[in-house]
Amino acid sequence: MARVKRGNVARKRRNKVLALAKGFRGSSSKLFRMANQQVMKALRYAYVGRKRKKREFRSLWITRINAAARLEGVKYSTLISSLKGSNVAINRKMLAQMAVSDLASFNKVVASVKK
Repeated sequence: MARVKRGNVARKRRNKVLALAKGFRGSSSKLFRMANQQVMKALRYAYVGRKRKKREFRSLWITRINAAARLEGVKYSTLISSLKGSNVAINRKMLAQMAVSDLASFNKVVASVKK
């Protein structure tokens, strides 16, 4: 069988990993073997972080809605239940944005559901 020289392919692969490791401290950005381990670890953390971000934002929205709703004397769970019951289709992200930036319109939504 003919000998295959992989110089170009191997160098490209190593340079790709080292480019991903740019900004890491010390030998983690200079030496291929160390950089490869750190890049794989970083990519795992990034994957998990993308999933976690969704949970954390939903939790933040719920906290904001609850705080604004309690100013009106309504619990979060009661508010969401009433919204579903009266077929008001506003998601938590929009409710939280209203609670932060436009409290008057949020209070109108709460008042319409209170009835």
